[in-house]
Amino acid sequence: MDIATLLIYIHAGLGGIALLMGALAIIFKKGSQKHKATGKYFFYAMMSSAIIALVISCLPGHHSPFLFSIGLFSMYFLLTGYRALKYKKKVESVAIEIIGNIVMLIISAAMILYPIISNGTVNIVLLVFGVFGILASLNTLRVLRKKDTLKKHWLRMHLGNMMGGYIAAVSAFAVVNQILPGMYNWFTPGIIGGFYIYYWMRKIRLRQQAGVKND
Repeated sequence: MDIATLLIYIHAGLGGIALLMGALAIIFKKGSQKHKATGKYFFYAMMSSAIIALVISCLPGHHSPFLFSIGLFSMYFLLTGYRALKYKKKVESVAIEIIGNIVMLIISAAMILYPIISNGTVNIVLLVFGVFGILASLNTLRVLRKKDTLKKHWLRMHLGNMMGGYIAAVSAFAVVNQILPGMYNWFTPGIIGGFYIYYWMRKIRLRQQAGVKND
């Protein structure tokens, strides 16, 4: 067994754990010990799987812009969502977050431009992911500029971005196993996950307006 095959098996195994733990974290009550535990397992399993995906996508014979993009998106959303937890108690420096989002802006733009420059075509998957990445990072930068309101927005940032990481994981699983026809594998998880995120963002906003504390 060569190193690439071994990494693929490890990547797939960690991805499977991340899918299971992420699903449990979604099911369990937000703020409960079960939610926190499964969420933490999801984070570490998914981060490890995403890092390995980046390595695999750069190996000879396994070069894949799609796998590389999914890995980067997963890492961005996971790190942004995980670091949002610290805003719950105290907001200090956000320099790391700002740098990370600027890097994400550059990467997202490169995803859109890469196929155009290399062969003069537009890749619809990279285009959609690139546009989504630009919008997500710009929105996060906007929120980060207002340090006095970060404590209010920590839960939205945490939930929205962790769900973004989970959507990336489900998308990768659907594409690799061809669960749905063609392009539906890429976009269906995002559409369904988007409705879920919208539901919780609205619920959080209504709770805040009613003066209910979010745990």
